[in-house]
Amino acid sequence: MELRDIEIFLTLAEELHFGRTAERLRVTPARITQAIKKQERRIGAPLFERTSRTVRLTSLGRQLRDDLSPVYTGLQDGMRRATLAAQGVTAVLRVGMIPFNAHDLRPYWDTFRTRHPQWKLQIQHAPYIDPFAGLRRGDLDILICWLPVEEPDLTVGPVLFADPRVMAVAADHELTRRTSVSLEMLADFQHSDAPPMSVPDYWADSFIPSHTRKGRPIERGPLVSNTEEILTLASAGELVNLFPAHMTRYWNRPDIAYLPVSDIDALRFALVWRTETENERIRALAQVAADIGTLVV
Repeated sequence: MELRDIEIFLTLAEELHFGRTAERLRVTPARITQAIKKQERRIGAPLFERTSRTVRLTSLGRQLRDDLSPVYTGLQDGMRRATLAAQGVTAVLRVGMIPFNAHDLRPYWDTFRTRHPQWKLQIQHAPYIDPFAGLRRGDLDILICWLPVEEPDLTVGPVLFADPRVMAVAADHELTRRTSVSLEMLADFQHSDAPPMSVPDYWADSFIPSHTRKGRPIERGPLVSNTEEILTLASAGELVNLFPAHMTRYWNRPDIAYLPVSDIDALRFALVWRTETENERIRALAQVAADIGTLVV
């Protein structure tokens, strides 16, 4: 089995969705299907049970996943370490960002790279669905996310920035006749919701309160798992959605209007990491953040 085919199999075993697997690997769904069929012909038995709605591993597929996963991870790690060593880099600090404004945080990145040229700083997007999974799986060393974070296994570091709130609405929405809106107005419209059990309740409520200050419930509507889905529904007038204000610069769209929200606190974003995996690289970035202080973005 070729290395690329192993990658396709393991990614599909994780996603259990041909479209998402293709998107993640930047290939066509047909390429995914072709690779899996090739593997199944070679092995002589199905690796996945497929219906029009679901994709599940067979018992043989689970066995193959468990056997191949550590081998593939080891190969990746070995190649990565060799490549970095050839560049004079001794280690990597992987930073996942739930906010979209990595460019605003350049003072932290530039200072870290200047102080520690022997370490590579890798910045990547992190989903807000199951937000702390990347830290717990070991895919990330540090996560940048909004507060509060009240997880017993995680440490909260310095605050990097605080962002006011805006409400995303369709460009022709009735609220666009206003220059700003209030939290109380959220109760008049449907808001997005995350899939069940995908985010901690306290963390979700800090982003979108469950009630207004006068006690009116804020209605949750369609289940969405990413920002693109939210904006698509907002542009169709099916919901409104709170966001941090940097969305107005990083997700500027002709079909979306962003209205300032006058009566809700700014979101604070901070460094977060697994307490038991804290190391000198994590401490170094936290020290940079403490030295520079909270940015105005």
